[in-house]
Amino acid sequence: MGVHTGDSVVISPSQTLSNDEYHMLRDTATKVVRHLGIVGECNIQYSLNPKSMEYSIIEVNARLSRSSALASKATGYPLAFVAAKLSLGITLPEIRNAITQTTQACFEPSLDYVVTKVPRWDLGKFQGVSTQIGSAMKSVGEVMAIGRTLEECFQKALRMVDPANNGYEPRAASYLKYDLDQELIQPSDRRVYAIAHAMYNEGYSVDKIHELTNIDKWFLSRLMNIVEAAKETKKKELSDLDKNASLRLKQLGFSDKQIAKLTNSGEMEVRALRESFGVMPFAKQIDTLAAEYPAQTNYLYMTYHGQEHDIDIKGGGAVVLGSGAYRIGSSVEFDWCSVSCIRTLRRLGQRTVMINYNPETVSTDYDECDQLYFEELTKERVLDVYNLESADGVVVSVGGQIPNNLALDLNASDVNVFGTHPDMIDSAEDRNKFSALMDSIGVEQAPWSEMTDLNEAIEFSNRVGYPVLVRPSYVLSGAAMNVAQDDEELTYFLAEAANVSQDHPVVISKFIEGAKEIEMDAVADKGEVVVAAIHEHVENAGVH
Repeated sequence: MGVHTGDSVVISPSQTLSNDEYHMLRDTATKVVRHLGIVGECNIQYSLNPKSMEYSIIEVNARLSRSSALASKATGYPLAFVAAKLSLGITLPEIRNAITQTTQACFEPSLDYVVTKVPRWDLGKFQGVSTQIGSAMKSVGEVMAIGRTLEECFQKALRMVDPANNGYEPRAASYLKYDLDQELIQPSDRRVYAIAHAMYNEGYSVDKIHELTNIDKWFLSRLMNIVEAAKETKKKELSDLDKNASLRLKQLGFSDKQIAKLTNSGEMEVRALRESFGVMPFAKQIDTLAAEYPAQTNYLYMTYHGQEHDIDIKGGGAVVLGSGAYRIGSSVEFDWCSVSCIRTLRRLGQRTVMINYNPETVSTDYDECDQLYFEELTKERVLDVYNLESADGVVVSVGGQIPNNLALDLNASDVNVFGTHPDMIDSAEDRNKFSALMDSIGVEQAPWSEMTDLNEAIEFSNRVGYPVLVRPSYVLSGAAMNVAQDDEELTYFLAEAANVSQDHPVVISKFIEGAKEIEMDAVADKGEVVVAAIHEHVENAGVH
């Protein structure tokens, strides 16, 4: 209690409620909706004493809530659709289950998988803002991961929240602002990384972390399973891993990149090894009835806890990569682009496959595409889907920065990228290559230099004169892009930019004060502009 639902990690189905507790709350919910005469959707929030059967109702909302989309996507039960039918006087036995296409909508979903929702915060973009979370919601988006165990889907979820995360592991020590115990006691946007730091680096036991956080020991013990497997793997070389060890790590949610980091090897080396063992993920359906009835759905997730695919693969078509979690600078506009792309491709007779993990989007409605994978937007998972589906190509340009950043890696893995060639995407996104290109064709620009080390950066900045603009590559919405006024600010901003853009260069440019900012959006075919729009900013350059 005390943390808003939107800022909480949520697991479904419930993992720690006893059968008596579950049915007590279920029966209470039935009595409440009957007493209030609710027709359609409602939301009830309880507080439950974990040491007794004592409970209270915090609030009842006789409407769809912000959790409705999550609940619908987690179960495959379309709450808003069914609620609308009920409000029109159509009864539950008359509504067909959209997943099975044969049974009625008059049932409670039963899950043979685990769903984890993790919030996305962007508090780092604001100076002086408290990172503590409480009853007032601060998150800007959320992700939903699906797997067969908590370990598997929790690690997925952390990678979905931020591509910089490899999984459940500590972040850089500078990421924690307070002493460790205080981070554990007081909920914040960094708490999960503080728990990882305590387990990995400080030797905290499950009991000690439970004492500080009051998080149920069941959840903490599942996280400790991940830590113990990581520590065990770190003692080995990649060649020491056999089929059983590889499968166990994958079932615990470790990505190929994580395993490569632990064994001092390469991501594609790890992939090649596990593929040689036949360790591959299986595509499973969201079926709402735990396989009691055959599902007729294209709503899929991938897991290493399986022995066969739930679907027959038709093959071909385009894989469209979605935008991931909502964040400052990447919201519904990219979902609109993804959905428009899918609808246009289908109208042209093309088979479409969507990969995305945001439960709040239209692109993750399974009836929008021919095949929906509620999955990570990583090179590893895109390759899994691309190869499984025998797709004709991948669209990376309609989902914003996350899919765009995969273009080079996918191209290197012989994936056919539709649209602009990845080498050309790199020429535009890589600040150093782009600035050099502008120089080569005689386009005027402010003096610039690639950041190689701090002393050279300070020398350059003093030579051209402050202020200077710090420009990391492959970032969205100006992440870590800052105007430095002196050596001290430059040092701080460069460290931040290098952290955000680890694999790509950071460029420093003289910042031109009082300049007007003009933008052009264009659609081009084979380098020829077909249609364009030019617009002028009201504020001078320097405001995003």
